Amino acid sequence: MKRFGRKLNVAASRAALPIQAFYFDCLRVGDESIADRPTQERFQALSKAVPAAFLIPRLVTSSEPEARAFYDAAIAAGHEGVMAKSLDAPYEAGNRGAGWLKIKRVHTLDLVVLAAEWGYGRRTGKLSNLHLGALDPKSGEYVMLGKTFKGLTDAMLAWQTEEFQKREVRRDSGTVYIRPELVVEIAFSDLQSSTRYPGGLALRLARVKRYRDDKRVDEADTMDSVRKIYAAQSNAE
Repeated sequence: MKRFGRKLNVAASRAALPIQAFYFDCLRVGDESIADRPTQERFQALSKAVPAAFLIPRLVTSSEPEARAFYDAAIAAGHEGVMAKSLDAPYEAGNRGAGWLKIKRVHTLDLVVLAAEWGYGRRTGKLSNLHLGALDPKSGEYVMLGKTFKGLTDAMLAWQTEEFQKREVRRDSGTVYIRPELVVEIAFSDLQSSTRYPGGLALRLARVKRYRDDKRVDEADTMDSVRKIYAAQSNAE
């Protein structure tokens, strides 16, 4: 991705970041389409057509330890996770379907809700999109790390709409800002550098797991915890 769209210093980028093609599926053999054949049969055709060094690593196993080791190796190599596929499924272009399962690493942080945006569509009239932050011990201020409405149930939407307005400190046309009194557990895939937020970091693929009514805000994760996750992630990459 660091090479994608690069127009300047192309030769230097090519030397520093060489790109190699790897193949993961086979849809046609000669003039015959095999897209509707089972995954296992397509894999066999691919193995015959492409040298082993150019194949995406894969494992077919019923052993949990073997599957775990394969997953751990993918994470150690800097990948987001692995894709599990049904051996009987046909190829479906542009559709992951029920025959695919993306298995990704997940981090969690207990963050503080700083604000929420009014929803639209079926969420009209409900405070939905959460603004999430963590306290920076150095400044004593909360640092925003991103937004999410994913994972919120109808019951959670109704509850937070009522509770947020009790804690309101100000609002604008689309957002209600609240006192930092509520802790929410957030799952996310990774942290990424960001120029959008003052802390320089943003959550990637964040979703709500639950509200932590068993935690006070002074027990929530701070920016120190966030930076440790980012540092460990960067070292792995």
